[in-house]
Amino acid sequence: MSEIVSASHPVDSLLRADRLPHIWCPGCGLGSITATYMGALQDSGLPMDKSVVVSGIGCTGRVAGYVDLDSFHTTHGRAIPFATGVKLGNPELQVTVISGDGDLFAIGGNHFLHAARRNLDLLVVCVNNFNYAMTGGQAGPTTPRQAVTSTTPRGATDQPFNLQQLATSLGVSYSARWTALHLRQLRDTFTRAIGLHGFRFVEVLSPCPVGFGKDNGLGEGLDEMEFYRSQGVVDRRITPAMASVEMSRTSPLPLGVFADPDDAGTEWPGSTRITNGGVPS
Repeated sequence: MSEIVSASHPVDSLLRADRLPHIWCPGCGLGSITATYMGALQDSGLPMDKSVVVSGIGCTGRVAGYVDLDSFHTTHGRAIPFATGVKLGNPELQVTVISGDGDLFAIGGNHFLHAARRNLDLLVVCVNNFNYAMTGGQAGPTTPRQAVTSTTPRGATDQPFNLQQLATSLGVSYSARWTALHLRQLRDTFTRAIGLHGFRFVEVLSPCPVGFGKDNGLGEGLDEMEFYRSQGVVDRRITPAMASVEMSRTSPLPLGVFADPDDAGTEWPGSTRITNGGVPS
């Protein structure tokens, strides 16, 4: 299998093919997100020996083990402190943290807050699937209200984090949100973020058909993506404070760029509900 992957994948030179196939569930968005990030690295023109990936614990934490770069698979919630040490040790490196919503915003929440307010030169990618997927589908800090999880069988009642509002309130250099379906926009976003400095944040909404989708009647991975697609709105009049995520088919799901030093968000289509599979024609 590893020989087939290494011979056919467009980013095979950046993947540890001997560790493939991956362990992620069918319908999970992590494979697409990983390939899109690696493609953005190629687009950026950055030397691969200047690129480092750091992750924590959880499904997303496995990314560090599949990329053929200098990478660190760290302890739970501590990806950002490890990444900070790498960056301070060698400021010439492009250091990217790729981890999940539970790892980054529950046990690792304080590290995100302080790294962001200090505007450390890091790119932090949060793959947000709204639950602790690897450990049994428990509710996490981004689980929407009324969502069913293994620890909220009658629906979540806690107010979830609005990650875009949180990030922008801390003064980050760049902040954006897409889904695992919006791979062209996501690749452009990754490429843009890699080329900037300061604390950059990219949130990617990803399906979790096993841990989250089945309990909330969202079906398989593509069905869950269709739910997000049908609710997705890119509108520059939507502020980060309005970018909350709700489990309702009548509530819009704000996507796009929410903070950019050059206000590059003007390139995204505005004031329209996303159509045509979520990719503007």
